[in-house]
Amino acid sequence: MGKLELIVIALGLSMDAFAVAVSKGLSLKHMKYRYAVITGCYFGGFQAFMPLLGYLLGTQFKDSLTSIDHWIAFILLSVIGMNMVRESDNVHPKTDESLNVKDMTILSLATSMDALAIGVTFAFLQVHIAEGITIIGITTFIFSFIGVKIGNIFGYRLKSNAELAGGIILIIMGIKILFEHLGVIRF
Repeated sequence: MGKLELIVIALGLSMDAFAVAVSKGLSLKHMKYRYAVITGCYFGGFQAFMPLLGYLLGTQFKDSLTSIDHWIAFILLSVIGMNMVRESDNVHPKTDESLNVKDMTILSLATSMDALAIGVTFAFLQVHIAEGITIIGITTFIFSFIGVKIGNIFGYRLKSNAELAGGIILIIMGIKILFEHLGVIRF
């Protein structure tokens, strides 16, 4: 998997965090850049850690599953993508101005569970994990930072579109991986 594919996956993964960051920004009465930095650090950090954890778990099973690894990648990316598309209809999330450790950890875990599955996929596809988690973490930090600011200005209109776009991106990447392994297409 090349850098371009990693960037596309990072964009897809960051859309969940972006959507929650928009909601966070909406709930803030007074926008301060430190709120955006805190949110970006939480979401970016968890989005980088979870694929690493998934990768470590995936490498334990990689040898026994190599004949179906492309199907696993396709299924995981498609399921994650379809869930994001389905959740894009929920445009009225509960908003809370709090940036305390407990709340931010829960939100970060919730938005990064799909990244855990991506990490398992990375193990099967022999992705250079340091590069992958760096791209995912930085991309998510940037989108989360921007999401807080945009949410504070514009509100709910962007949330559902971000999740929809992220879901579609992940589904397309899953199909691409499957077709490449089946020899249907070559990039």
